[in-house]
This record gives sequence, structure tokens and C-alpha cells, in this order.
Amino acid sequence: MLVRPLAAVSVFALASCTTTQTPLSNLFEGDPETAVEALNRYYETIPASELPVAPEGVPLPADDAVLTRILVASCNDEEKDSPTLAQLGKEDADLFLMIGDNVYGDRDGRDYAVNDVELTELRESFADLAASPVFQAVRAKFPMMVAWDDHDMGENDGGRDFPFKGLAERVHETFWGLADEDVGQWPGTYYARSFGPEGQRTQIIMLDTRFFRSDLTPTDEYNAPGKERYMPAPEGSLQDMLGAAQWTWLENQLQDPADIRLIVSSIQVMPTVHGWEAWSTLPAERQRLFDLVKSTDAKGVVLLSGDRHSGYIYEEADVLPYEANELTASSLNVSFAKELAEMDERQIGAAFPPENYGEVEIDWAGRKLSLQLKDANGQVVRQNDVDFADIGLE
Repeated sequence: MLVRPLAAVSVFALASCTTTQTPLSNLFEGDPETAVEALNRYYETIPASELPVAPEGVPLPADDAVLTRILVASCNDEEKDSPTLAQLGKEDADLFLMIGDNVYGDRDGRDYAVNDVELTELRESFADLAASPVFQAVRAKFPMMVAWDDHDMGENDGGRDFPFKGLAERVHETFWGLADEDVGQWPGTYYARSFGPEGQRTQIIMLDTRFFRSDLTPTDEYNAPGKERYMPAPEGSLQDMLGAAQWTWLENQLQDPADIRLIVSSIQVMPTVHGWEAWSTLPAERQRLFDLVKSTDAKGVVLLSGDRHSGYIYEEADVLPYEANELTASSLNVSFAKELAEMDERQIGAAFPPENYGEVEIDWAGRKLSLQLKDANGQVVRQNDVDFADIGLE
């Protein structure tokens, strides 16, 4: 894949000496005020033809299509075989949500990339995913919606201060065919789609928990249980998870007509017992999300997440006007353990760290849905059945 390191060096020169003529300065009106602005101007000159593209996929379901089975998965290392993704490909489903760490584009093996201005590794990772026969088969079978997480963006645990996120967004949206969609017209990778008639309408809301997210509060006791990497931000901290524009957009989405609303967050929302990345590291933002569901009177909200390299199911009363539920499906092929002792008070059953994927089954006639975790053989290993009445639906 073609990259242009000398051009990138010129961009940094442009940023550091804004009154000096440089090879790219004649392409724009005025000089950039920051190195990031200079980078973003340079990134706009990279032709789309130099960015990887996924194999042609199946169109999304029709607007009036009734969804009954939705697959969910995260954490897929494109450099490794993925038999669990192959097993997922044997399922029958209306939609597949690939919800983060769809590639590991910030590292080569276990060595994390540093100052990769051109995001060479990220672009190569997406190209490798496109070339995977297993992924090609899945892509050809299921309509897909996607979210990104840190390894899709190009920096482990990265957030709004990642300087190369402008190019990462272009890579993501170009690869998944989103560049010409609504999401391609605004900063960040969030978007939503709805399917089905009134009374059977499912809304899928794909959040971006990376592009706008504030820095997290580092742990004061590395690897201590509950404080492994981060701690909750102190009360009164200036913190942000979604950014002002995305928060406003989400408020509008929650007021659109829908029955079931699946809100996809690449990182976990409900649990609070661990010190890895999660909404619990920004507790005011976590509460803001719950309060927004309340204030918009949005019924039928169910949370979907990934990232943790383990599967979980959660249920909690009182944080929403009805029962809150979350399914964490992770990972497809980056499992680090067979068992975990982690237990949150909201958690239903033990963690499931072997390779897994998730499924949401919606029984419109029976007025219930089922949140399921399936293992590498497609067997259900964790399950929570939820009556529509328990999530605010009459």
C-alpha cells in the first residue's frame, strides 16, 4: 500500500513554521495554527484509492423489514485465524453488528505502533481483514453495521487527543462504505438506522466512544483489582465521552419512533467493579446517559458492548425508568483466559472469557427478547430473557 512519509514530514514542518513557504502550503488558504490542523489538511489530500475497502457487502434490511435475530461481536485480530467468526458465519440472522476492535491496527504482533503518522499498520490491518476468506464469507452473508474502538482508531485506549484520528476516521468510513453516508459528513463515526413498521421497529444506535472522549484518570495502583488501569474521574472534573454534537444527536435519536432501541457502545456502560476502560471511568457521563434515556422517555433501550476480552450479561433496576440490560460480546479471537472471578452486582452469571459472540433474539409475538452469549461452537453459554414489559414496552 502506498504511503508518503516525506509528505507527512513536510506537514509537520508546515505546522511548526507557519510563515515559511512549504511544499503543501499553496494548497490551502492561510497557514494551519496547529500540527493537528496541518495533519488533517494533509490527510485530505490522500486519495481514497490509497485506503483499503471491504469486500462488497449485503445491503442493510429494508426500512420496513422486521428484525428478529441480530448478531454481535468484537475484538477480532486480523493476523490470527478466527474460527469463532467462521462459526458466527454459519448462523442465520437479519443483521450483524461488528462493534469494535474489528482489527488491531495499532500494533504489529505485540509491539504497539508509535507516531505512525500515516497509520501504515492500521491501513495494512484493514487490508488484511478484507483479504480474509472467513471475513469475506461473513461480509457476503450478513447486512452489517459497525462501530469502532481504540484498535480500529490506531491508539490503544486512545481518545480525542489522538493526533491521527482524522485519518483513522477516513480509513474506517472508507473501508466500511460509510464515507458517502450521513456519518461521513460529520466528525466521529456515530450513526443510527431503524427497521420495521410501527409496533415492530428496531432502532440501532452506533455510538462513537473514541473521537471525543476525554483523557481518563490513571490508576494509583497498577493492576490492583478494580483499579487495573484507570479510576473514576474525580467529582467536578471536566469530562466528556461523546462530545457536544453527538450528545445532541443522541437526544434526537432517542425521540425518534422505535420499539426496541439497541444502543451500541464499544466500551461497557453498566459495570463499575473493574479498572479497565468503561463508562464508569467517567461517572458523570455515565449518569448523563441514563438521565438522557429518562428525559426523552425512550422505551425499549438495551445496551450492547464489547472490548473486554470476555463476555458478560448485566441487569439492573432503578438506573432507568425500567430495567437496564447490557450484553457484552468479546472476543472473537483475542481471548486471554478460561475463567475470571470478576463479579459485578449487576452481573448475571459468571464472566465468559473464552472466544464468543452475542445474539439478540426478538420475539415480537411473545413480547420478549433474549440476550445470548455463544461459544466458539455456537452453543449458548449465557442467556437472559427479558419481557418487553420489563423494558418499558406495554
